[in-house]
Amino acid sequence: MPLMKMATSKYTALREQIAKLEAQAEAARAAEIEEVLADVREKVATYGLTEQQVFGRRRGAGKAATPKGAVAPKYRDPKTGAEWSGRGREPAWIAGKRRERFLIAE
Repeated sequence: MPLMKMATSKYTALREQIAKLEAQAEAARAAEIEEVLADVREKVATYGLTEQQVFGRRRGAGKAATPKGAVAPKYRDPKTGAEWSGRGREPAWIAGKRRERFLIAE
């Protein structure tokens, strides 16, 4: 039984050391981050840098500029008035037929 108590106390002591070291590491990181941010802010102000110059093009930035919406119809069925943009699966009313007959005049 003494061996079990000794192992438990070593483990507990090591866990306490780990917790203290993690706290010290976090404090050191926070202090260094403040120094780095101060340096970056100074350089940004000195050189007049923009966010885009510092970080480059953001992901998805171009996607917002080109909205994906409905495409204008290119073909119309004269019997029903149904329209098709020419994209995707062709509807039954135009399948296998000459598309020129169904073109919408611009």
